[in-house]
Amino acid sequence: MVSAFKTALNIILEYWWIIAPVALFFIFKELWLDYVRTKYIDSLKWTILEIKIPKEVQKTPKAMEQIFAGFLGIDKTPNFVEKWFKGQLNGWFSLEIIGKGGKIHFLIRTLEKFRNLVEAQIYAQYPDAEIAEVEDYTADLPSKIPSKDYDAWGTEIILAKEDAYPIRTYPYFFEEAKEEERVDPLASLFEILSNITPDEHIWVQVLISPADEKWKEKGEKLVEKLIGRKVSRTKQGIILEEVHGWLDAVRETLHDLFFGPAKDEKGRIQENKLLESLMLYLSPGQREVVSAIEKNIAKLGFNTLIRFVYWSRADVFTKTNSSAVIGAFKQFNTLNLNGFKPNNKTKTYIDYFFKKRREFYRKVKILNNYKKRYFPHRRFFSRGFVLNIEELASIYHVPGKIVEAPTMPRIEAKKGGPPPGLPTE
Repeated sequence: MVSAFKTALNIILEYWWIIAPVALFFIFKELWLDYVRTKYIDSLKWTILEIKIPKEVQKTPKAMEQIFAGFLGIDKTPNFVEKWFKGQLNGWFSLEIIGKGGKIHFLIRTLEKFRNLVEAQIYAQYPDAEIAEVEDYTADLPSKIPSKDYDAWGTEIILAKEDAYPIRTYPYFFEEAKEEERVDPLASLFEILSNITPDEHIWVQVLISPADEKWKEKGEKLVEKLIGRKVSRTKQGIILEEVHGWLDAVRETLHDLFFGPAKDEKGRIQENKLLESLMLYLSPGQREVVSAIEKNIAKLGFNTLIRFVYWSRADVFTKTNSSAVIGAFKQFNTLNLNGFKPNNKTKTYIDYFFKKRREFYRKVKILNNYKKRYFPHRRFFSRGFVLNIEELASIYHVPGKIVEAPTMPRIEAKKGGPPPGLPTE
């Protein structure tokens, strides 16, 4: 260990004139990217839309799944100039469910330029819905919180396993044939939000941005690992594999350029047969997991970050409400697949060492991040994850009539058309 350290130190001292400029370049690159992105984000104009739905809505969360598929219309990866000189980022939305004094509100925060897209997708699935622009409710947050008068608790929610493992989704809850026997996975959350006092607030925020194909590729590699196709590789093998992969990519690009895309149906058939043969050696439980992962990564995905905060006057504050919200998210958990858990790096509870000071700092940070709808685009996967549109529709959807929360905003009467005999001129 000591000799390795001395060797590394000697290399640094001897070649510092090469290492220093390279290190400074990467540091400058990150600082520059932060600078241009901050300017770009500060220039964006947002709007918050509240959604109210008819009392007798019959649709399942499948309708919300279609809405999220439509949201992928904003997907546009910035080119070199847009990324490095204008700081542009792929678009994102904030899906929010808030309990404010016992009343529940469904909100979507979107860039103004995407407002028409959001409204069109919602009206396509819920023609009788009402959508209205509202003020930002986070303005109600006291300027000094936590304090002797107000207290808060919050955390980000993360997945327990890799993104490709699915959570329990709405088809599981809606599997019964009769509507009156169905269970809405959000019913418990709505019940919690309906029963808080006028001085209590629970805010849930789901930030989403279109995901690229990398999460699907990681899922495919996970499947190969689970069925035992992949073997351990040495560092030299990994380097050679990367070199061969790069050369293959160059060769395929040149082939496609001059002769068109190669049609390798035979190769694909052989690949599928190999996967099927390997599946035969798995236990029923293992096959179920592999099938669930393949089904999960076949759907469109969003980079996702979930956070929630609970705040109130100090004299009515109770951590029971925070535990109840976490419990509502754990309804989507399964032992053999995936589930939600609090992110220990962000939750506002500390076990040891400077407990009071560190808890105060975390509370301020989570509240500020919530208010700003902070979405960490850089080093994203250290905190966020990917959910597909079915998973998103499970955790954020307009409730049907099977949910009887009394403070749920509903439209009491459907919109009617004009009388048939109305003159047109």
